[in-house]
Formats: sequence, structure tokens, C-alpha cells
Amino acid sequence: MTDPAVDALRPGSSPGSPAASAAAGPGAPATSAADGSPRGLDLDRLAGYLAAHRPELANAPLAATLIAGGKSNLTYLLRSGERELVLRRPPLGHVLATAHDMAREFRVISALAPTDVPVPAALLLCDDTDVIGAPFYLMERVRGEVFRTRAQTDPLRPEQRRELALAMMDTLAALHAVDPAGVGLADFGRPEGYLGRQVRRWAGQLDRSRSRPLPGIDELRDLLAEAVPEGANTGQIVHGDYRLDNLLATVDPVSVRAVLDWEMATLGDPLADLGLLLTYWDVLGDSDLATGNPVADGLGPRAGFPTGAELIERYAGRSDVDVGPLHWHVALGCFKLAVICEGIHYRHTLGQTLGPGFDRIGDMVTPLVAHGLRAVRGE
Repeated sequence: MTDPAVDALRPGSSPGSPAASAAAGPGAPATSAADGSPRGLDLDRLAGYLAAHRPELANAPLAATLIAGGKSNLTYLLRSGERELVLRRPPLGHVLATAHDMAREFRVISALAPTDVPVPAALLLCDDTDVIGAPFYLMERVRGEVFRTRAQTDPLRPEQRRELALAMMDTLAALHAVDPAGVGLADFGRPEGYLGRQVRRWAGQLDRSRSRPLPGIDELRDLLAEAVPEGANTGQIVHGDYRLDNLLATVDPVSVRAVLDWEMATLGDPLADLGLLLTYWDVLGDSDLATGNPVADGLGPRAGFPTGAELIERYAGRSDVDVGPLHWHVALGCFKLAVICEGIHYRHTLGQTLGPGFDRIGDMVTPLVAHGLRAVRGE
């Protein structure tokens, strides 16, 4: 559940409006300092750092707004005079090992800049936690919309929904076609044994986020571990959380302007991206979870988009990846998303989340586990 916006401001919204700023929780203010700094971002210290290291990025006083919509990493819109930038930093408090890695995000979008994969321009990486309390990076602001809710997707014409979904798959095929060595990412991950490591990684992160009984989740973990596919497709760049609302897009004309949220990117099996995409599309977007869920309720067939099968067919027609049976990968997607939701639920119980909707995230874990069990059994 990564932050799905570089520019998540909906039409008619502006920084400071309810759609563009988020509270720290029920009744909590969006700012935490007299200078108007949003929680998690000290503007005075940031301004001092930029003045010393990249003065051309901020030649006027800074203003910042927390962009609403993200459930994990925090994304801020920065303004310095007429210039607009975007800052990304990890979430407050409880952070799972290897997740929320700013350096990985910065490296991959920098490497992909000359390819056919649309990404924002990476501008600056800072690993000095003394500046704002966590590593962060800056990138350009890309204009577009993040389509997440039915309020956004219902006004689209049927052909716009279809073209948008197909453009999403074309962009994923373009990503998986990139030669990692050709863009300096040959050492970005360990493709061998990737799927097995995914099961172990998310099992470990589950153990670090447990705060309540979770019926069935250990059985799902064990069934996944017992039936790991051999993984004929290995070595491609895997996004790790690819979905419609992690894209910036336009619909007139339909275009994907940027792929966002690369914190879980690595080298591995591209079928993992497809399995997780189908989890969002067919499990969250075409089931009882489709309406009003706090992740995204504007995805999938119930929102008027093509079916998951049509998406896979489109991808297969534009990719050299062998798209075989995906039920195991969908089960992995359900397990992964359930663990992510549980981690967010845990941070919410500790008061370490920013934005609305966190009180319902934990309710998604049980149905995701149930879908994952059916998928891994081939039901």
C-alpha cells in the first residue's frame, strides 16, 4: 500500500483543501509546527539543507502540503516561489526492514529515465536523517491524475476506461522489457530464488507486524511455501506494487505520464507483478471488497474496466514474458497485500499514520487471506 501520488490533487482541489491535505488521525491537525510544516517534514531544516547543497532547487521560501491518498510512504508537494517539487520520505514510526527504501526508489527512477517507462525526473537524494528525521528524495512534479475512486472513474467514458487499462498494461510490458544491465541495474536484486524469498520475506514481515489473531494467514503462508513455481521468467525489473492508482495518467488523450512508488522494486519474476495486479483488479475490484474499500474502489470490472483476463491478454500480446497459470502468483499477491494491510493497521494502532481511512485497513486482511487460500488451491 504505497503512496499513490506525485500529483494526487483531484480536479478542483488545491493544496490545503480536504482532498490535498491529510490529518494525522481523527481530529488531528495536518501541521505540527508554527511555521506550517506538515507532520514529518521540518521546512526550516529542509530549506537550510537545500541552500547548502542544491540552492537552485529552492530560491524562495518553502511551503509544503502532505498529499493525501498514501497509506505508507509520505509524499509532499513542495513550493518554492513558482517552482514545484515532490518530496518522498518513509512513514512515521514502525517501518519494516527493507521497505520504504528511499535510495532504491531514487536509483530505479534515475535508471529508467532514458527508457520507454515514464518516470518523474529524480533530482536529489538525502540519506542524512538529521535533516528531516528520515532519508528523503526530491523529484519533479508530473502533471496528471491518480485514478483511485469511483468518483474519479465513473465520469470517464467507457472507451476511456478501456484505453486507460490497456495503457497500464502496455507500460508494464515496457518495464519488463527493459534490460537491467543496459540501464545500470544489473545488481539491483537477486533473481534466482526470487519467488521463494518473497514468501519468506512477507512471512517475516508478518511476524514483525502481528498484534492480533489472523485466522488462515499461517496456512496461506505454508501452502505458498510448499508450491513455489520454478520461475521460468527471471531477471526482469519488477515494480513490486504495480496498479492503476500507482500511475499518473491523463484521459484526454489517454496517456500514462509517470509510474510511481518504486520502494519495492527489484530484479525478479515479472509474474509477481501480474499476480499482484490481478489481486487489486479481480479480488479488490470485482468482489465484495470492491465498494468503498480504503485502498481503491475505482478499479476493476465493477468500475467499468476490462476484466483481469483481458488485461493479461493485452500484456501477453506486447511482452516476451511467458504468461502461464497465475493462480499461485495471485495467492502470493493476496498474502503480500494482507501483510501490508496488517502492517498499516499496526502503525495505525500506535498512532503513527497520516491521513483518513486507516481505521478500516485492518478489515481487509481476513477476506484477502480467504481469497489467497482459494487461489493457491486452484479453486
